Amino acid sequence: MRPAISREIVAADIMHRDASVVWEGSLREGAGTISTESGVLSDTQYSFCTRFAEGIGTNPDELIAASLGGCFAMALANELDLSGFHPERIETTATATMENLAAGWTLTRIQLEVRANVPNASQALFMDAAVAAKTNCPIARLLNANISMIASLDV
Repeated sequence: MRPAISREIVAADIMHRDASVVWEGSLREGAGTISTESGVLSDTQYSFCTRFAEGIGTNPDELIAASLGGCFAMALANELDLSGFHPERIETTATATMENLAAGWTLTRIQLEVRANVPNASQALFMDAAVAAKTNCPIARLLNANISMIASLDV
């Protein structure tokens, strides 16, 4: 069993994060906005074009990729800390792949690409921490999807 993040850091056993979405109109001609409780996204637009073509705004697929990438980077920092190493920088790109399958458009996989600068860490230790982070990241557990990874340690 892996040690949990300190209870001093997390004050409750249950946390809630809210996002609100408004969609108006049909799929192709309509548009919507997404807002988050934190205010980081505030009436951020999304539409058919931002998802399936080129347009200004976001889309659910890139938000899933961003959520996984952010969660993974934090989980990797934690895994490295638990091993006694302190990362200076972790850069993660998460690429969500959508495929038009018989059932319709489906998010089929996410590729994580991570580069990190971790003083005194070996490649083997870094890879172990990266695999553990990919396994233990709460968003990865939620998605339970095909998440591949390319990890490299800057030396």
